[in-house]
Order: sequence, then C-alpha cells, then structure tokens
Amino acid sequence: MSESLQIIKSPNDLRRYQHLVLDNGLSVLLVEDMEASQAAASMVVNVGHFDDPVERPGMAHFLEHMLFLGTEKFPDSGEYHAFINQHGGNNNAWTGTEHTNFFFSINADVFEESLDRFSQFFIAPLFNEGLVDRERHAIESEFSLKLKDDIRRTYQVQKETVNPEHPFSKFSVGNLKTLSGEESILREELVEFYHSHYSANIMTLCLVGPRPLDELEVLAEQYFSKVNNHQLEKRHPVVPIYQKEQLTSQLHIIPLKEQKRVAITFSLPAIDPFYKHKPLTFISHLLGYEGNGSLLSYLKEQGFAVNLSAGGGVNGYNFKDYNISIQLTEKGLTHLDTVIRCTFEYIELIKTQGLEDWRYQERANLLNLAFRYQEQIRTLDLASHLSINMHHYEVEDLVYGDYKMDSLNVAETLGLLQQMTPSNMRIQIIAPELDTERQAAWYHTPYQIKPITDERLKSWSHIQVRPELKLPDANPFIISDSIPRPEKSQNKTPVIVSQEEGYRIWHRKDDEFNVPKGHMYLSLDSEHAASSPRNAALTRLYVEMLLGYLVEYTYQAEVAGLSYNIYPHQGGITLHLTGFTGKQEALLSLLINKARERNFTQNRFNSIKRQILRNWYNQTRAKPISQIFTSLTVTLQKRSYEPSRMAEELEEITLEDLHEHVRKFYEKIHLEGLVYGDWLVEEVETLGKRLDHILSLVSSPSEESERELVDLSGKGTVLREITASHQDSSIIIYYQASQSNPETMALFSLLNHTMSSTFFHELRTKRQLGYMVGTGYLPLNRYPGIIFYIQSPTSSPLQLLEAIDEFIADFNYAVMQITNQQWELTKQGLINQVMEHDANLKTRGQRYWSSIGNKDYDFNQRELVVQEIEKLTRSDVIKFMMQSMRNKLCDRLVLFTTGDNHRHEERLSSDNMITDLRSFKLQANKFKY
Repeated sequence: MSESLQIIKSPNDLRRYQHLVLDNGLSVLLVEDMEASQAAASMVVNVGHFDDPVERPGMAHFLEHMLFLGTEKFPDSGEYHAFINQHGGNNNAWTGTEHTNFFFSINADVFEESLDRFSQFFIAPLFNEGLVDRERHAIESEFSLKLKDDIRRTYQVQKETVNPEHPFSKFSVGNLKTLSGEESILREELVEFYHSHYSANIMTLCLVGPRPLDELEVLAEQYFSKVNNHQLEKRHPVVPIYQKEQLTSQLHIIPLKEQKRVAITFSLPAIDPFYKHKPLTFISHLLGYEGNGSLLSYLKEQGFAVNLSAGGGVNGYNFKDYNISIQLTEKGLTHLDTVIRCTFEYIELIKTQGLEDWRYQERANLLNLAFRYQEQIRTLDLASHLSINMHHYEVEDLVYGDYKMDSLNVAETLGLLQQMTPSNMRIQIIAPELDTERQAAWYHTPYQIKPITDERLKSWSHIQVRPELKLPDANPFIISDSIPRPEKSQNKTPVIVSQEEGYRIWHRKDDEFNVPKGHMYLSLDSEHAASSPRNAALTRLYVEMLLGYLVEYTYQAEVAGLSYNIYPHQGGITLHLTGFTGKQEALLSLLINKARERNFTQNRFNSIKRQILRNWYNQTRAKPISQIFTSLTVTLQKRSYEPSRMAEELEEITLEDLHEHVRKFYEKIHLEGLVYGDWLVEEVETLGKRLDHILSLVSSPSEESERELVDLSGKGTVLREITASHQDSSIIIYYQASQSNPETMALFSLLNHTMSSTFFHELRTKRQLGYMVGTGYLPLNRYPGIIFYIQSPTSSPLQLLEAIDEFIADFNYAVMQITNQQWELTKQGLINQVMEHDANLKTRGQRYWSSIGNKDYDFNQRELVVQEIEKLTRSDVIKFMMQSMRNKLCDRLVLFTTGDNHRHEERLSSDNMITDLRSFKLQANKFKY
C-alpha cells in the first residue's frame, strides 16, 4: 500500500488511491470511494489511428468497435451492452490519435460480474467473422454522420497539409472504402493488429468503487492478470509534423456553415514534459485576457473581431500545435494582416513585461483553490479521466497533475514564446468567400495552401507595441484562500426565505460538500419575453447584447472562478451565478448595475445581430438529427420557435426596437430564485430584500408566465417533415403521457430503460440502420414522454418508421420472455439511476432548481416516482404498449428529414401532416402550468 501514499490528493477528497503494476506489466490505479453508488472501470490502450496500417486507414477505430461484439467467455454480441444497461450503467469507447479508451459504470453490487465481461475484451475477443461486415457498416454510418461537420472537414485539410511521413496525416475514422475486401481477410488483419498492438505493458486501468482498496486489488489481479504482455515499445516516426515549406503558409478553407475565423498556429514541441510548470497555460491566461487593454478588446473596438481563444490545437508524441483562434467580422477579414500584427504585438508584450511571478501566481492560486476544493465527479468520468492521466503524469501527480503549477519557469516559458514567430507559423482562414483550388479527400472540403510572402513575414517580425494594448492589472476577484462556513443546514431541502408579491427566493445552506462555493439561480418571467417569434428574437438579442456588454467588466471575475450565464427560456430569462462565495455578491452587484445601464451602441448591435443571424441560419446546416431534436420542442411548446422563423423577424429589428422591448420586458416581472451552497440564511434574506427593492424601481409584480404544451390526445399519428440538406435521413417518434404524475413518470422512464439496450442492438448493431440510434425518456413541460430516433445513411424515413413500428410491435414478446428476476433487476437498475447520489454541489443545485421549475416544492418527486416503479409489473408495461403504442393510429408525433440518398424512394406522407406550424399550435389543445 506504500505507493498509494505518494498520490497527492485534495484535502476535500475522501477517496483513497493506490497505484500498482500487475505481473503482466499492466499499470493499475485503484480508487476506493465509499460514497459512490456506482462503480466504474476504464482501460486506456496506447494505440490510436497513428498506428493504422497505411493501407487500412481506420483500423484502430474498427478494432475498438469489434471488441464489444463478443468474447470467448461471453460470445453473444449484445450481451455486454444489455448487462450494463440492465444494471443501471453506461458504457462507451473512443479512438484518438495515440490512445483508445474503453469505459463503463454500473451498480456497485454487480461490479465483479461486469469486470469479468469487460476484461475479456483484452484477453480473448472473438472477432466473429459474421459481424465484420455489419460493423464496418457501422463505421461507414459514423463517417457519414460527420460528412457535413465543419470541424471534421477542417481537420482533414490539416491532415493533408502536414508532413505525409508523420502519422497525423492519416485518415482516422475509416469507412467502407478503407475497410473493403473479403470478411475473412479483414478478420485476419484485425486479429493481427490486435495481437501486435494491444499489450498489457502499454495499457492503463482505473477501477473506482465503494470497496476497500484491498478488495479492488483482488479484482484487478483476478480479472486483468491474464491480459497478454507482448513487451511492446511504442515507436512513432521521428519526423517533424511540418516540413519547412509547410510552415509560413496560408490555408484557405471554405466551411459549410457561415463563419469567418482565423487560426494563427505555432509549431511547438510535445507538451507533456512541461506539465509541472504549465508555461502554455500561463501564456494562454495572458493572451486570452478579455478586459480593457486586451488583444480581444482592442480588436473588438476596431470592429475586427468578436471572439478569441488561445491555447487550443492538436498535440501528440512529438508536437503541439498552439492555436490563437479569432472569430472575425467582415471588416476583420479585410484587415487580416493588422489582426495578425496585433497578435504579435501582444506576444511581444508578454515576452517583455508579462513574465512576472505575481501574474503566474494569480493563475496558480486559481488552480490551487480549485484543487483544494475539488468537487466530486461521476465515477464514470473519474475512471476515464484518471486512466488517461496515467499516460501523461508521474504516479504522484495522477490526481494533481491537471492543477499543478509549481512556479514560473522563465527559461521554459520564454523558450516557448520565442518559438511564436512568423517563421514558425501557419495561418488558417475559414470563410465562405475565399479562393480555393483543390478538395480534401473524404470530406470534399475546398481549400488552398500557399506560401506567405517574405514581405508580410518581415512586416510581422519588426514590431512596436501600440499603446492601446496592455497587460491585465492585478485581479481584484482572486482570493488566495477561502474556507467554508461550519454552520449546518436547518432544513433537508430548500425553503422560502424571502417572499412578496411577484418574487420568491429559496435557500438551503450546504453542509455536505464542504466547499466555499455557491450556486445562485434567478429567473425573471415576463409575459412579453416570448409571446411571439419577434419577441423571442428580441429577448435572445437582449441576452446576447447584455453578455457582450458585460464581458469586459466581468472577465476578471470569470478568471477568478466566479462564472455566470444568462439564458432565455419559454417564460423569460435566467441568470445563473456560480463560484466562490466570498466574491459572489460583488459580482451580482456588478451584473445588476451594468445590466441597468444598458449602454448598447449601434456598432455592437450590428455585430451581435449578425452573429445571432449567422448561428440561426447555420442551424439549417446542422446534423439532421440535431435539427429535428430542435424542431420537436418547437412543434410542441407554444413559446418555442424555429430559429429560421426568429431570424426572419430579427432581420428587420432595429436598436430602437430592442430598447423598447427591454422597457416592456421589465414592466411586469415575476422573480423566482434559488441560493444554494455556502450562503447563510440571513445573507440570503438581505439579498432578497435588495432584489425586491431593485425590481420595485423598474417593474411591477406579475404572475409567472404560463408554459403551454401541445396536447397530442386524440390527434392520431401526426407527421411533420423538416427540410435538411444532408445525404442521411432522420426520424424521431415521440409518445406523450396524457397526465403528469409520478405514475406516468415511472411508466415512461421504465419503458425507456427496458427498451433502450434492445432497440440499440436490434436497429444499430444488427440491422445497421445508422450510427445515431436510440431511445430516450423526454419530459417536456413536466409531461413525460418517450422518443425513438435514428439518423440513417441507408434507409428512407418511411423505412425507418416501419422498422421502429416493427420493433415496438415485437417488443411485447421480449418483455414476456424476461424472467421475474431479470425484471426486478431491470427495475432496480433504473431505481439506482433515478436515486443516484448527487456527486457535487453543482449537480445538487441543478436538481433543486429543476424541482422548483417543475413545481416539485416538496423536493421528493424522484422518491414518489421510485415508489411507482417498484409497483410496476411486466403486464402493466405490456398493457400500456398494446393500448398506446402498437396501433399505428395511436397518438404520437413523427418528425423526419429526407436525405439526398433517399429522395427517389417512396415518400413518408399522410393526411395528418403539419404543413402550417403556426395554425397547428394555435388550434391544438394545450397542457398548461
């Protein structure tokens, strides 16, 4: 157990850690978490698409898929997924450049059985030849899903314009073309790839659960000691990612979505060796500053840019792309050289004036405080995160490594800054109107690469910093330390501590998570907020204008761990503040004072308006499944509108219209608030009085805005087609409960829980209808519902509807065949999910706020739902499905898009189609609350 003592952990972390290496070379981290209701495991293999054979792009990704589909000990291809689901768990995997991660969580009482199944992936997978063709079609679906994804399209251009000898240049996903050939030959290649690349000595395993460390050690030994160790050594080519001529080049890329962006990229060495001092984190901290005098602030003032982020970019075994990404205006695009010059000026400012201990210490203090009061995360996320850290950090830093900033290493930091030069740079411009001359493979992205002229390079090399650019002053919001108050809560759930006509504030002092943080939610309801598409567009514009106006004043607070968000909803807007309580009230005062000023300029109005319009128009280019998910709420909620409809209204709106809307918005307000965390009751009472006084100055009290939902009862199968430009078709089928009570919530959530694994296995794994396939429990405006969804490159909407109907019709028989024991286990799995212990302050605060929104003022809805789940029998579920789901004329909403691949096939149509959404919503009966 001695090694466990080396692992540095937060004083707020009650878990115990132990690191060990099994006899087969497998590195294992054990995490004893006696508070956890679920256990989790994660395996990371130091293998990724960099290891793909040149003739088989996508092989590592394909192998990841195949490992789930049966092992010698558990040959059934759907058994693992079904077992995890039945016992209230989740599982997934991903393949990256150099690593592949497999992970799952499950009810703690069956952890051993799940590890037995999971470990076999790495001991004796079957690679069933009969499943090879099926699964490469799944890879094709995954590839097809992202064909119109601008991130993926840009990534491919990057790959084509680096050193072709570097493994980053490889196509990573794979598809039917790269994985073509005889199934038997492909299976042989899979087996060969597995045996030559999967080895215990390059794997890391993390087990987390409510068991003592010595028991976890026994489980690790018992189930993973048989993983073969082939004594592999990773050997990637020792070649630079960029050849000399590929630097000092300018890339033009044409996106599908409307955007204008420049990425200034510097080619740096691998970053793992720098983790103890984090010089790039410090540099990004200064470059990304958004307050007065910052690079972004200056570019905004000139009308050149609307956003900036520093520090992103790909990285790997011998490289780090350091990106400064700037979202440009049209003016900014025409003044690109000035934008780049300003960036070099700010880098010069950091080089000459920024390398000061107090500046570094500000950033280090924030990470130190975040670590000291580290909040728990889900066991699944923890296991996955730590198993990846094991490939990057020393054992003692496996938990602490992300937060570690030992001291300012000037030589290290200056060394990196001195590589941020014009001669070590690439410029990547993304905009619709650029000149291009070639197309990227696989994603058909139009692009161009050309050298940057010597004249431009020289102009950026000899610079003088303009006086408007300044480094940030000392941050007044940063606290070096903070201690949670010891007072216990007087109540088990939030209670109303301040209430008058038109406003109500709830409060609960946290006494469990022991962090000096708080969450404050303030919802302002106004009948004027979303009563029409125009008003909804104006409210969204108001929120974005406010956020844009506030950023310079609040950026320092955000940096100091005091964050906030303002977002619109069906009834108005919500302000959510979170962070260290010592300065929360100061931030709230700042927000209220600045919000009341409302100094919206015409230039800022024009810029924000264009930004919102661009986002709304880009929605039509999103994945089809994303578009119909948006359209589902729009179709059913009275005060939700299609982005394209709001965009029509916004086009005509003026700054004067906005000011008038804001005036009307505040005429009558209803305020509902929750303060939860390290806040004392008397502090919240004082805050309530202050808020009441501020409201009385600008508005008169009002009732809450009604949230209305279309009632589908008696409507039969209602169809609505959404127009989308994509090769895939997509569909969502939504069934709605006729009542909102614990009984229907229990029935719909149990039905979803029972069906989801089988639906995925039958329609995705077996029938290969698409990559995005699933079911979901979806309550809207408190009314339970269940959805079935598919995005498919192979099947038309009519075929998808028939496949889902067929599944639902046959599912009764599947339920009948479940044994009583399996049924009880299924119910218990759902109960454990519903009652999962809140991992941290944030999760608990969200649950309390949702309860208030759902009018669950006793905060016991989930307990009531669990009581109903316990009562439900298989016959209850079968009876409900027979009555409400099996009949094709039953009440439901079907939303779909027809893909380019299927326009020639038989159309999905009906006499009961929504052709005029406004009329449909106007005439429909509504549920109100």
